[in-house]
Amino acid sequence: QVQLVESGGGLVQAGGSLRLSCAASGRTFNSNAMGWFRQAPGKEREFVAAINWSGGSTYYADAVKGRFTISRDNAKNTVYLQMNSLKFEDTAVYYCAADGEYRLLPRFTYEYDYWGQGTQVTVSS
Repeated sequence: QVQLVESGGGLVQAGGSLRLSCAASGRTFNSNAMGWFRQAPGKEREFVAAINWSGGSTYYADAVKGRFTISRDNAKNTVYLQMNSLKFEDTAVYYCAADGEYRLLPRFTYEYDYWGQGTQVTVSS
């Protein structure tokens, strides 16, 4: 059974930093892209960042570009999201996702086959 488990969420003041982790089990994703999405109350789930299988290519939503960094450690089957200069509007549940196919940098929810349960990030203003 494939599982993606996020950790690292919490409450942080505006301007602060958090590092999210997503550990995969049940299969390896060393040949697959992985990504992060987020969903704020009353809003649709939105793309945050994606990383290709090797970690050599990344893509970010404009809202987080320059503040967030996605990375991965294939030896640990884990993907990370370093979030700096956090803003109130970054408050959301953050979800890790893995592509079961071999897309380069998927950006849409339908392109991902596996999802974590989410971790809450709350930024106080």
